[in-house]
Amino acid sequence: MLVTTKEMFEKSMKEGYAIGAFNVNNMEIIQAIADAAHEAKSPVIMQASSSAIKYARINYLMKMVQAAVEEYPEVPIAIHLDHGPDFETAKMCIDNGFTSVMIDGSKYDFEENVALTKQVVDYAHSKGVVVEAELGKLAGIEDDVKVESSDAMYTNPSQAQEFVQKTGCDSLAIAIRNKSWSI
Repeated sequence: MLVTTKEMFEKSMKEGYAIGAFNVNNMEIIQAIADAAHEAKSPVIMQASSSAIKYARINYLMKMVQAAVEEYPEVPIAIHLDHGPDFETAKMCIDNGFTSVMIDGSKYDFEENVALTKQVVDYAHSKGVVVEAELGKLAGIEDDVKVESSDAMYTNPSQAQEFVQKTGCDSLAIAIRNKSWSI
């Protein structure tokens, strides 16, 4: 069954388990993830980046995810936009049946990120879709986003609270520092 991540997270937090989220871009990956979720009797999040959507095209991705839902109707499956770069991409995903979207406005300053995220939240919530947002940025490369070490910015906890209050996002991806250990 196709569900939102909000439903999944509420149940997993109550019952104390994690949910795997896996990026998809072709039939074989979707089949493997669905087969494994069925075998494990586990909910699963299938997520697509904007690059995966460009590669596979949104209609094909959604039809393949729908095939997984039909094959395993007892498995809760969410389809999630991973690191959506702009309102238009998030809207396209919402309009095509995604149950969850991430809007990644971390490349913008705080107020621009708030405005973009709020725009996506307002549209998504009007369609029953869950929104994850991002605040802060880690160094590295993810999809089309490259952040140099000098541009990395960790999430300020008080700013995170303000961000969630102003945007109404359902979940927040944060950037925290991982301590390096050497032996």
